[in-house]
Amino acid sequence: MSSSTLRRRLYHGDVDGRRNEQMDTFGSDGLDEPLLGSYGDRSKAYDSREEEDWDIRKKEEQHWTFLFSTLIAQWAQWLANILTESSSVFGRLLPFSTQSQIYLSPLQEERLNILKERLQVPFDGSRVEHQDALRQVWRLAFPDTAIPPLKSESWKEMGWQGTDPSTDFRGGGYVSLENLIYFVQNYPESFQKLLHKQEGVRAEWEYPFAVAGVNISFMLIQMLDLQSTGMPSSQAGIRFLELLAEDENAFDKLYCVAFRLMDAQWLLKRASYMEFNEVLKAVRTQLERELALEDVTHVRDLPSYTMLYR
Repeated sequence: MSSSTLRRRLYHGDVDGRRNEQMDTFGSDGLDEPLLGSYGDRSKAYDSREEEDWDIRKKEEQHWTFLFSTLIAQWAQWLANILTESSSVFGRLLPFSTQSQIYLSPLQEERLNILKERLQVPFDGSRVEHQDALRQVWRLAFPDTAIPPLKSESWKEMGWQGTDPSTDFRGGGYVSLENLIYFVQNYPESFQKLLHKQEGVRAEWEYPFAVAGVNISFMLIQMLDLQSTGMPSSQAGIRFLELLAEDENAFDKLYCVAFRLMDAQWLLKRASYMEFNEVLKAVRTQLERELALEDVTHVRDLPSYTMLYR
């Protein structure tokens, strides 16, 4: 057999699900001969050719093994880099029980206790200070309009559902009225834009402004886990403690951000009254994401905070 008629057999591993499938190549003479032939005695020339082919196959296997090993190593390094660089983010997503116990500074503990005491106060229409607070929020919201009686159709203009605002507080408590007062006192332009629905294409059936504020207060209490008797256990609640250490008004400011964000989500979704709860859920999700950001140490660091000045 001449050397020109010898053809090398290719070995394929795991191609099309078959291992070591033998495929013969063909020359111009159309011969189809197995390279290895039988396993009997071989001549020295044939032994030399077999050894040469074996070396070639061995080098090919070593080459592919090297490439595969390199690929695995690179993939492992890539994954390790992701885990290392993202460890702080992943840590914020882990349940509180997996993290170290958080200790409050005396200032944090004092501010948390004061806030929780505020949250325990229900709105009481018979209390003079609560009546005065209602009159105050009206005076700030409508400075050119006379303060109506505590039971009047005029209260609907602010977004209370009935003639008696005291029936709308429910789970929000007195703190929700304090939140409204803080909003109008500190961000009056933003407050007026939301009260009078001055931005965007509004729905035919809009959300009632004041009642929406009560719902936002309640949502924040739940999100920050402030209704519990002990320490907050939610991730948002834990981060909020850091904000509270820097600002005693952190809850009220976060309320203002949430209200502004709620109106933006309302417009974005082209929502109507019956979709208010869905909008509020979207607001909560957005706030939780922003509170998880690394560089947030004050409420003003939240990306949505800038909306209060637009």
